[in-house]
This record gives sequence, C-alpha cells and structure tokens, in this order.
Amino acid sequence: MLLLCVCWGFQQIAIKLVADDVAPIMQIGLRSTFAALVLAVVVWRREGLRAFSDGTALPGLLVGLLFAGEFLFVAQGLVHTTASHMSVFLYTAPIFAALGLHWLLPEERMKPLQWLGVAIAFCGIAVAFLGKGSPQAGQPDAGDMLLGDAMGLMAGLLWGATTVAIRKSSLSEAAPAKTLLYQMAVASVGLLAFAVATGHDGIRYTQAAVLSVAFQSVVVALSSYLAWFWLLRRYLASRLSILSFMTPLFGVSFGVLILDEPLDAGFAAGAAMVLAGITLVSGAEMLRDLLRRR
Repeated sequence: MLLLCVCWGFQQIAIKLVADDVAPIMQIGLRSTFAALVLAVVVWRREGLRAFSDGTALPGLLVGLLFAGEFLFVAQGLVHTTASHMSVFLYTAPIFAALGLHWLLPEERMKPLQWLGVAIAFCGIAVAFLGKGSPQAGQPDAGDMLLGDAMGLMAGLLWGATTVAIRKSSLSEAAPAKTLLYQMAVASVGLLAFAVATGHDGIRYTQAAVLSVAFQSVVVALSSYLAWFWLLRRYLASRLSILSFMTPLFGVSFGVLILDEPLDAGFAAGAAMVLAGITLVSGAEMLRDLLRRR
C-alpha cells in the first residue's frame, strides 16, 4: 500500500515533467489506451462472448464517462495549477463518495464524527482556495491557479461519483478487470478525441516523454489499479482507505522537491484540514471497532 501511495503521488509529477513534450490530456489518453487494450485481452480470455451480456454494459458506460471526466479535469487542471495542489484537491473524492452513499444507501449513513470530518474537510478546501501566497517566477498567477484548483476539485467530485455508481450498480459484483476496462476504454476514446479536437495531440519523442508515458501506462493505469483491487479483496477496505491518504502527502512532497513548487502557509493549512477531515470520514468506522474491542 505504501508503494501504491508513492506511485499515485508521483503520477501528477510525471505528467507535469513532460507537459511541454506531450500535453497532459494526450498523456492520460495514451496510458488509458494501453491499459484498455491489455484489460480487453484479459476479460476476453476469461469470459469470451458473454463478457458484456451480464447487465454491466450500461453501468460500465456511465462509470467510464465519469472516469473520463475526472481525468479530463485532472489533465486540464494541471495546465493551470501545480501538481501539489492537484494531488490534494483530487483526493477530496472520499468526501463526495461518503455524501453520495449516505443519501443512496441506508447502510452507509454517516455518524456525527463523520459529519464533523466533512465540515473540517470543506473548511480546509476553503482555506486552501483562499490561502494563495504571492506567485513565484515560473508559477501560475493566483487567478490561473484558482481555475486549476477548481478543476482538481471537480475531478475529486467525479471520482467520488464513480465510486457511488459502482456501488449502486451491477459493477459491484463484476470482476475488477472488467470494471477497470470500462473506465479505461471510455477514457481512451474520449480523451484522445478531445486531444485531437483541441489540437493537443502533438508528441515530441524525447527520452523523458517516453519514460513518463511508459511509467503512467504500465505502472499507474494498469498495475497499480489492479493491485489496489487485489488488496481490497484481502484486507479491510477502511484501513486501506486510511493508508491511501498518504498519497497527497507524497504528491505535495514530490511537487516541492522535484518541481520546486511553492508551498505557502495558507495552502498547507488547508491541505492538513482536508486530510484530517477525510481521515475522520473514512476512519470513523474503524475507530468505533477498535473502541468496542477495548
């Protein structure tokens, strides 16, 4: 799980590092295409012609559209804001997922401690948005960064909606490879089409660009997500979710150390509040279990 968090925290950095060679939207489209092709072979070998006749096609299309929308906002947001900011705002997803599941599934009703976590997280979002320091050389100005941060928050909302859609549909019982295939296939078509339509499909075949896209394709888009699903089948989801919140910490650290991104006090305070709120929302159930045992 620690390795997965390092990997996910670095993915925004990998995109930013070669954004001049390959546009972020094109990078994510290419990695989604690679993952979709590999997953299509896996699903076809396992299920053959009956693969998409089990009632998962329509929910799969919906989840794929949400997933594509999420990464459209990630790609476009990284043009306007820093990788550090994107790492934090993207990981607001558990808050939106918890709110959606609270309203749609009786067994997912939130407790007072979780509502406190939601309140803290949203206060943190406000602080992170408002706490913009003076822009440094080579960094986006305040207005541009605000737009990118808003796109990161929208990406988090769509990620949360994806989680809710999976839980509420037949995909909750589908094989992880099939669920991921729907997401990657729709993202591949949608994001590559967007890149071509907006003129962001150019590629400069530098060594850094090739290595970055290869890392994102093999490690992030395929291996890490399959490893995550594998872990979810063997360990408590609540504990894994808590550990996953190390990801934005790695993302911010890599952004500061590798990309020399600024880390102003306002954003740092807001990010800490967001992570604290998410931890309360996702960890409340585990905490209650521990207290009962004591």
